[in-house]
Amino acid sequence: MTTKILALTDALGNLVRFELLPGHRFDTVGVEPLVKNVEFDGLIADKAFDSDTIINDLNTRGAKIVISQHSRRSKPLPLDRELYKWRHLIENFFCKLKDFKRIAMRAYKTDESFSAIIHLAAAVINSR
Repeated sequence: MTTKILALTDALGNLVRFELLPGHRFDTVGVEPLVKNVEFDGLIADKAFDSDTIINDLNTRGAKIVISQHSRRSKPLPLDRELYKWRHLIENFFCKLKDFKRIAMRAYKTDESFSAIIHLAAAVINSR
């Protein structure tokens, strides 16, 4: 069994919240609960988050959209490449999270215990 972790970080790369999804689910399924009731001025994301539903929600919020586009998109959105470079902060967070071997190996049997260790690891990462 595999598990996906969708994470929302702040501008410094600190965890704000996360969602656990089964490994076979599309990432776009977890975006709505991830950003629900969170105020932000922009979202930097990779191609997995390139969907009309997400982009329409971000437009409604008035948030800046910095999402790498799929090549199949008929009318690509403009991409601020300089701002997109900051996406490395979320990648850095995941690399730090994988330093905790039990998270990298998904050693916990329930979602509750897995979520708890992710919260604990995020607290340790933020305290460094």
